Amino acid sequence: MKERIITALIALALFIPIIWVGGIVFAVAIYLIATIALYEILRMKQIRLKSIPGFLALINLYVLLVPTQYEETLIGWTGHDKMTFVYVLVFMLLLYAVLVKNTFTYDDAAFVFFGMMYIGICFYYLIETRMDGLIYVVFALLIVWTTDSGAYFTGRKIGKKKLWPEISPNKTVEGFYGGVVAALVFAFLLNWLFPFADTLLQLVLVTITASIIGQFGDLAESAIKRHYHVKDSGTLLPGHGGILDRFDSLLFVIPLLHFLHFI
Repeated sequence: MKERIITALIALALFIPIIWVGGIVFAVAIYLIATIALYEILRMKQIRLKSIPGFLALINLYVLLVPTQYEETLIGWTGHDKMTFVYVLVFMLLLYAVLVKNTFTYDDAAFVFFGMMYIGICFYYLIETRMDGLIYVVFALLIVWTTDSGAYFTGRKIGKKKLWPEISPNKTVEGFYGGVVAALVFAFLLNWLFPFADTLLQLVLVTITASIIGQFGDLAESAIKRHYHVKDSGTLLPGHGGILDRFDSLLFVIPLLHFLHFI
């Protein structure tokens, strides 16, 4: 627990100033974080980032992460949009599988493609969210962190009924609801200090939805790890695992807020 707390404090001390500054600094930081996340997810299937499929996925990841306001400058000169690069990735992965005589299989190609899209789309929306305003990133992070903490402490104190033991044995139903309640409390506090929601009803509905979806994001990454017999996605953050282990909930919450037109 002590190691976990110290790591969290150091990570916050490094990440909060980057969030505050925003702009190119934030975008570059997300590019670095997304690169590590891609490395972690490919490693689950024993695919190296320093390989042809890994390199193709990395290039496409960088294209997907380009913020909307810079698309014309960085991609527009090619005469194509982002989806063209995605189509090329699929084609190149399948072509590579043929050239290496199926030692790199269709399953491998599908995994590389899905992993790149999973990370790319979600982190793209994180960059876009910061471009829209600091308060929205703060709100999303607050929902994720308070849900995670509320679920953890509630589960430890009164948790009895397992939520999804086949995927994450330590999570409980009581912790699930405790996480939602904690997210609501801190969302109200944030909105009281810095009003940003149009109505309180909107704030309640979005917070509850985001808290629930965030917990499913955590379970989704747990399901991937369990399938590939991996305890943590990485060891970058002592006591917390890897980048994916810390951003799994946020990767679901951030796109959701855009889809709900809350951001």
